[in-house]
Amino acid sequence: MSHESQIDRALSLIRTIPDYPKEGILFQDITPVLSDPLAFNTVVAALAAVDPESTVVAGIEARGFIFASAIAVAKGCGFVPIRKKGKLPYTTFSKQYGLEYGVDEIEIHIDAFTPGSKVLLVDDVLATGGTLIAAIDLVKEAGGLVTDIAVLSEITFLGGRHRIAEHSPEISIHALVSG
Repeated sequence: MSHESQIDRALSLIRTIPDYPKEGILFQDITPVLSDPLAFNTVVAALAAVDPESTVVAGIEARGFIFASAIAVAKGCGFVPIRKKGKLPYTTFSKQYGLEYGVDEIEIHIDAFTPGSKVLLVDDVLATGGTLIAAIDLVKEAGGLVTDIAVLSEITFLGGRHRIAEHSPEISIHALVSG
């Protein structure tokens, strides 16, 4: 099977769940991709290849952790978690952001990066861009430099790519599937 057909097969496993977690939201369920070893490996390899220069992979809680930690292992570099407020044990920087269905807050340890670390920022889905913009700000505050963003899926009509480009035009955004 060709690499493109392996990626297509893996991405075809994502299922859309309407009205979850609230009415009007089309939730992208990635669990079928995760439970299929070939699909999971294929997706991790594709996402790891988007930024060969990064020295650290940062993942956003919770589903971004899954991909980011696997990508860090594949790239042979470290992993930094970006967590929801109150989940990290050491001193943190924090940032509030808007979701398509509310407001949340994420945090990062103040010593997460050595100064100038090149960071590949990973999440599962790019929607409105609020979570990723907050994460970019946290990485900067902690001394890292986001060079690229890698996501499994992008929901284009929500405009997240545009918002991120306005906020941080120097960052390249990579999505395996957009729709």
